Amino acid sequence: MAVRPSGTPDLVLKGRFTFTAESEQHSQITDEYRLRIAVPRNFPKSLPLVTETGGKIPRIEGFHVNSDNTLCLGSPLRLLLSTSRAPTLLGFAEKCLIPHLFAISHKLRHGGPLPFGELNHGLPGILDDYIDLLKLREPQQAFRAIQILGMKKRHANKLPCPCGCNRRLGKCRFNFRIREFRKLSQRSWFRQQAQQAEKQLEIYRRRLQSTAHPRASRVAPL
Repeated sequence: MAVRPSGTPDLVLKGRFTFTAESEQHSQITDEYRLRIAVPRNFPKSLPLVTETGGKIPRIEGFHVNSDNTLCLGSPLRLLLSTSRAPTLLGFAEKCLIPHLFAISHKLRHGGPLPFGELNHGLPGILDDYIDLLKLREPQQAFRAIQILGMKKRHANKLPCPCGCNRRLGKCRFNFRIREFRKLSQRSWFRQQAQQAEKQLEIYRRRLQSTAHPRASRVAPL
């Protein structure tokens, strides 16, 4: 891959991405994809966006391609956590990109589901993963925790804790977990995640409303 002009502050890499990988349950795979990787200026505090440009990955359900053609590598918070453990582009490739492409290649060759399991696409899958990461119980709690991560500590600590303990965040042990996740990025990144979630929630609400109140179909004249 090579650096290409982008017209944006991002560092953009384009070209062939070749990898060899295997797992304990699956045999070795060597494969190649044509990719565009946009690396933000504040990486690793924000995540690269990866687009498959060669048309190898089908744009259909089950292959986890977003509506803007970027690859859905996983929930943003888990990707950020994984990248923080090896905060380089090589670390991002090894911990986030290659496992995803390995799973896609396995699916393309053998069919069936992705070999390492997969989240539901979109907001439901993201919130399910946040429940697991944050050790919460409900999607609403996970969503509220992301909102709190985008706030100043002084303000957030006065709010009800998202864990449901009926205490302020500043008085709950869950605050220690929140502090660990605060280290991963800036408040602006968490605010952006919350805003994107709110937009998806509004889309889901509209779909539910249209399902609950379908328009009467027009009857063709006799």
